[in-house]
Amino acid sequence: MDATPTQVWIIIGVLGVFTYLIRLSFMGLVGDRPLPEWLLRMLRYTPVAVLPAVVAPMLIGSGAHSGDPLRIGAALATLVVGLTTRNVLWAIATGFGIFFGVGALLG
Repeated sequence: MDATPTQVWIIIGVLGVFTYLIRLSFMGLVGDRPLPEWLLRMLRYTPVAVLPAVVAPMLIGSGAHSGDPLRIGAALATLVVGLTTRNVLWAIATGFGIFFGVGALLG
């Protein structure tokens, strides 16, 4: 299905409005009250869930680069560094470094 530029902008606008409303529900309507402990516990895991959700399609997707050894190697190195150091920034830096460094060496 091909979408016209107008349809794409309408979709972007609608998604923007709904994203704003979702954020308003937390910050505007509940912002002056403390959140329940169960909700805070769940929100603590949001960054942990977002990173794999962003990376997984690049690793196991159906695109041309799916299953690329360089991508898999960088992901495994990122996982190992993340598990051993418990530092997200070091893990991400390792993944980027291996992916772009080895990618530049291999061409």
